[in-house]
Amino acid sequence: MKRMLTIAVIATFVGVIGCTNMTPQQQGTASGAAIGAVAGAGIAAVAGGSAWTGAAVGAVAGGIVGNIKGSKQQQ
Repeated sequence: MKRMLTIAVIATFVGVIGCTNMTPQQQGTASGAAIGAVAGAGIAAVAGGSAWTGAAVGAVAGGIVGNIKGSKQQQ
């Protein structure tokens, strides 16, 4: 558990640094995908399914929604 927390903190830090020069649409896509992956994994784990599958589906759905939201902010 401690190892996973360390990996999550490092990934978050790298992600924040990498997002400094992105357009609002790119930021929306990345944020949506990340939030969707976490939510999908959590829902799948609670429902008794595969957390990896839930994360993949959630990332795709979140990325699409984030892309749409970001493109509207960019205009």
